[in-house]
Amino acid sequence: MKVILLQDIKNLGKAYEIKEVADGYAINFLFPKKLAKKADKKLIQWAVQKQKEKEEKAAKELENYAKMCNQLDGLEVNIAMKKGKKGQLFEKVNAAKIASKLQLMGYHIEKEQIQLDQDIKEIGEYEVKLVLKHGLECRITVIVSEADGSEKSS
Repeated sequence: MKVILLQDIKNLGKAYEIKEVADGYAINFLFPKKLAKKADKKLIQWAVQKQKEKEEKAAKELENYAKMCNQLDGLEVNIAMKKGKKGQLFEKVNAAKIASKLQLMGYHIEKEQIQLDQDIKEIGEYEVKLVLKHGLECRITVIVSEADGSEKSS
């Protein structure tokens, strides 16, 4: 039986794809769970249109992420932190702190997109890799400096 998938289904296909499946699988599993509909001429046209819209949206999203990646690549992010008398930082600089600073700079980056081998514990410059959607990667330089008394750690 030909069906149109309404959602991505592991080991079967992506949403709006037209697939040939066993009648029992469609009737007993896909249809009751509203994961697919029986393919007819009208629904096939609808699915083709939806698939085209989905591809256009993905292409636009990829373009936007590519632009952001180009802007981010090589960017220097300054984070001022308080340190103790022995030069140690009072708190570590982690992915969440870097994401927060990037958001203050106008970039929508989630902490999960920041790849740090380990939290930064000392003042200095560190190259950090960002992995954005669509597998795009860029590198920024995080500069951890000492906060003077008037500044608040970010």
